[in-house]
Amino acid sequence: MTTTTRTVALVLGLGLGAAACATAPEPTSGYLSSYEGLETRSDTVRASVRQRRDEALAQSVERVHIERAELTADAAPALSAEDWALVLGEMDRQVCYELSERFTILDAPTPGAARVRLAATRISPTGQAGSAASAVASYFIPGPIGLRAPGTTGGLAAEAEMLDPDGRQVAAIVWARNATVVGTDNPSLSRVGDAHQLAEVFGDMVGDAFAPADRKPRAIADPDPCARFGPRIRPEGFVVRAITGLYQPEVSGGKKQDEPAPPTNDQP
Repeated sequence: MTTTTRTVALVLGLGLGAAACATAPEPTSGYLSSYEGLETRSDTVRASVRQRRDEALAQSVERVHIERAELTADAAPALSAEDWALVLGEMDRQVCYELSERFTILDAPTPGAARVRLAATRISPTGQAGSAASAVASYFIPGPIGLRAPGTTGGLAAEAEMLDPDGRQVAAIVWARNATVVGTDNPSLSRVGDAHQLAEVFGDMVGDAFAPADRKPRAIADPDPCARFGPRIRPEGFVVRAITGLYQPEVSGGKKQDEPAPPTNDQP
């Protein structure tokens, strides 16, 4: 048996054995103004999600300013500021995209507008060696479902809330998800490859959690209020993944935060 074959067999065996693992509930960080009334969603398999929404308050919100994503204390002790700035920038981008389909997004705080706060509370690094082995395995086993070696996948946990002009909490979410060993989470040589990919999933969940139940998605405004975070589509990212089997944050997402704020647990 060749080394490559043994690698593929190892990834297959370990991956299938751990395929059913779900993300455990994340401890609250103290970042949100309140955690009262959060309820666990039962319709998610791979993610841990607790959320609440005051439907009457949500119906009254149309204009929203999204504050830059923050990093809570001890959320990413093993990562450089360059690394977590990539993740925070992608969180900004994805949350803006989703909320722009349901609200009018403002560039700056404005009297009478709601505001959205968000923070990464855990960024777990991606194992680079395991990702390389997974890319090799994917080459020999083509298809949409990838295989990752257990113990080498990263993850992301985050919290967000919407506050009305009077400071009342309109909606809140506490979310966490780890990349899966069998699935569509692409391996990456970046230490934040998994967390960066999962920012899109977090953005989707924020949009669902914060918008009133009967508010339908709308067309993207022109000019795009989220353009400051980077383009909505990055074709070069798809090309890199197709050729190498690896996810590269720098060509797959938006802009990293230029001067990210230092880690904090401050409430509003």
